Amino acid sequence: MLPNLVRLLGRILKDPRVSRRSKLVVLGAVGYALSPIDLIPDFIPVAGQVDDILLVVFAVNHLIHSAGEKIVLEHWDGPQDLLGMVRGLMDVVSDLVPSRIRKLVTKLTGS
Repeated sequence: MLPNLVRLLGRILKDPRVSRRSKLVVLGAVGYALSPIDLIPDFIPVAGQVDDILLVVFAVNHLIHSAGEKIVLEHWDGPQDLLGMVRGLMDVVSDLVPSRIRKLVTKLTGS
């Protein structure tokens, strides 16, 4: 699933029909995740990695929603039910985040 998701993101980021803002949201989230500077330092067990993962999940979710289902399915190599599973996973992860943090991230990503 991960290789299909990476290919999907790469193709969507290159697609001129997807807004520049949406692409920047994902690139910013990935940059934050790779950066050594974090709100919650990575040396703190679990929480240090969770903030990176959650931000990337929110950014990817924003990109998929803003691109639209037609464009996403156009670039998706995997079976369609797997794409539904990816969306479901993103919704579950979103529900695990406290509402104040979810509202802040939603405001930042514009989704």
